[in-house]
Amino acid sequence: MQPKLSAPVADALASGRAVVALESTIFSNLGLPSPANVDALERCLEAISSRGAVPAVTAVLDGVVRLGLEADEHERILGTARKAAERDIPVAVGQRWEFGATTVSASVAIAAAAGVTVFATGGLGGVHRGADATGDVSADLDALARHRIVAVSAGAKAFLDLPRTLEYLETMGVPVLGWQHDWFPAFYTRSSGLPIPHRVESADEVARIAASLTRSQSGMLLTVPIPAADELDASHLDEVLAGALAECAAQGVTGAAITPFVLGRIGEATDGRSIPANLSLAENNAKVAADVAVAIAALAVG
Repeated sequence: MQPKLSAPVADALASGRAVVALESTIFSNLGLPSPANVDALERCLEAISSRGAVPAVTAVLDGVVRLGLEADEHERILGTARKAAERDIPVAVGQRWEFGATTVSASVAIAAAAGVTVFATGGLGGVHRGADATGDVSADLDALARHRIVAVSAGAKAFLDLPRTLEYLETMGVPVLGWQHDWFPAFYTRSSGLPIPHRVESADEVARIAASLTRSQSGMLLTVPIPAADELDASHLDEVLAGALAECAAQGVTGAAITPFVLGRIGEATDGRSIPANLSLAENNAKVAADVAVAIAALAVG
């Protein structure tokens, strides 16, 4: 797979400048509701550009795998989409999907195929609760283990089995770092109560670690806690999650359908406060990812 590059991304890669890949699911009807999705796109693009990197939204448009969109194409990713994980990319190409909104696994694969080494997202998928019976483990984790990328996220979604998610990453040899923080974040909250394996303080430090990865085809996860001012109440969130997961079990909601179901319940229970929180953490992750990408580009120059 060789993605089609936008002109700014192609120019940046040719000159060795920093590029940050982004997924497109969050900006589509599968992610944030309108107009929050428009706000998210604008804030993430600006956050990356303002810190000296080039944003590269991933997507499949008209059956073509894309890394970076031209300015007049952004409107296309704000509407109706079909979700495309890494396994779906060949289908989206072969069937010429009008718009395949890329998930974390697809975005990581597309970025790595073009030599982009930094990717920013909101929250990572992981091992689902009850996975010992269902086998439900997000393809995001496998993608990190198989592609040389630095994935920047606000940890993983709180309704997942977070201890097992960390164990899975350890088993797969994926380093997990905490950005100026000692605890594994849980998306809307700064701490899951699980200690992070390694704390880092600067983008230069992350760049040096990325350059020293022991496996040629393996990435790493940099977790960035949501800004404190936008964190949701952890105890209330735990109650909402418990109720939402019980509803999932009662209604037979499984697999990929769990995420939008649970996030919808969180939005209802928090009177919409989850949307500003989501915007804040996405923008913050984009800023950190841009700083890391700039540091990696500088290290490559020597």
